[in-house]
Amino acid sequence: MGDADNVMREMKIEKLVLNISAGESGDRVTRAAKVLQQLTDQEPVFSRARYTVRTFGIRRNEKIACHVTVRGDKAKEIISKGLAVKEFELRRMNFSQNGNWGFGISEHIDLGIKYDPNAGIYGMDFYVVMKRAGDRVAKRKLRCGKVGAGQKIGKEESIAWFEKVWNEDFAKVLN
Repeated sequence: MGDADNVMREMKIEKLVLNISAGESGDRVTRAAKVLQQLTDQEPVFSRARYTVRTFGIRRNEKIACHVTVRGDKAKEIISKGLAVKEFELRRMNFSQNGNWGFGISEHIDLGIKYDPNAGIYGMDFYVVMKRAGDRVAKRKLRCGKVGAGQKIGKEESIAWFEKVWNEDFAKVLN
């Protein structure tokens, strides 16, 4: 039994985090949240500023961004839309050392959302967290254990998985 048919070595998407950072509070963040809700059919969560930055015009605990976490088939569908905007090309620097990867798009209307002049145009960040079966061993409360080094996901494994899964769309990773 090699790595090819071992179900414990199989990689999958744990979650997708979509983030829109408006950079200012008020109506702009609320409209960004509406865009995320329209895309995912989930209620977004607001992120607050950690401290006051006068040059940016933000104060501490002011809502400046919103994000939403998507799991399952809906996450894969949204990732496909986002990768289509990027023409299924990512760079090596889009992948982290622990196998997670992310990218950004500059206009949300490229995802197929109808343009609303009241809302405006927002860029958004996609961040994909990868996992293997058995990672819950390290996260559970009772009988918590350690995940071995061979079970952890690396950068090269994640790149190979990305090119294999989105192969029909000619996905590739550039230097």
